Amino acid sequence: MRHLLLPSREELPVLGQGTWGMGEDPDAHQAEVRALRHGLDLGLGLIDTAEMYGSGEAEKVVGEAIHGRRDEVFLVSKVLPSHSDRRGVIEACERSLRRLGTDRIDLYLLHWRGGVPLAETLEALIELRDSGRIGNFGVSNFDTDDMRELWGEAGGDDCAANQVLYNLSRRGPEHDLLPWCRDHEVPVMAYSPIEQGRLLGDPVLERVAQGHGVSAAQVAIAWVLAGGGLCAIPKAGTVGHVEENHAALDLRLTEEDLGALDERFPGPGGPSPLDVL
Repeated sequence: MRHLLLPSREELPVLGQGTWGMGEDPDAHQAEVRALRHGLDLGLGLIDTAEMYGSGEAEKVVGEAIHGRRDEVFLVSKVLPSHSDRRGVIEACERSLRRLGTDRIDLYLLHWRGGVPLAETLEALIELRDSGRIGNFGVSNFDTDDMRELWGEAGGDDCAANQVLYNLSRRGPEHDLLPWCRDHEVPVMAYSPIEQGRLLGDPVLERVAQGHGVSAAQVAIAWVLAGGGLCAIPKAGTVGHVEENHAALDLRLTEEDLGALDERFPGPGGPSPLDVL
């Protein structure tokens, strides 16, 4: 496993396991737990979840999966903007900790901007960090202007990561957000690296995949990982999908591959609003 360095000098794995959509179908619960645990067996210790996913049920799936294996996990969760006032952040974190069955979250993110001033949210996040309930804090769905505003607040430059939508078909962050984050040494977590499956079946992506004897999903994930300063958190609800995602770590795309993908999925020609799903 390759890693990115957080400002705290802790290591963030470049490939993890997403959980958006987990916990919504009781019949899938055990399969989801098995998938996450199999990911741990393969060394995919980064698990990303949120209080929003399944209204907390995804965190319960994660809690069951990591039971007895907490030290193998770099655990990420998120607080909703509706809970982002000082008291709300603290209480939301404590609820997440109970659902996850742990006493700490390694990286706790504000899920997106809301109406609460960033200064107030930061006060709560810093309190959680200083008390040991979280190891690091960061943000999600923050565009460049949001990051600049965050950096202007006391403690804002302790932000450990920004999680955004980024994949072959959503390259807008390349214009200014990714360069800004690299300049400020903020790792970027790419969610939905295969666009929730919508990239699969693209003829160019398939052709590159066939050239390596791999799947299109593996190419899409490897493309994200080739960007530098990025980690990817694809969801996998089955053991087979976990193994497929994990194998993307060993895939090295050639300059010819990258050129073909650039032609098929061109980068941004200028600034654009940050996409979200």
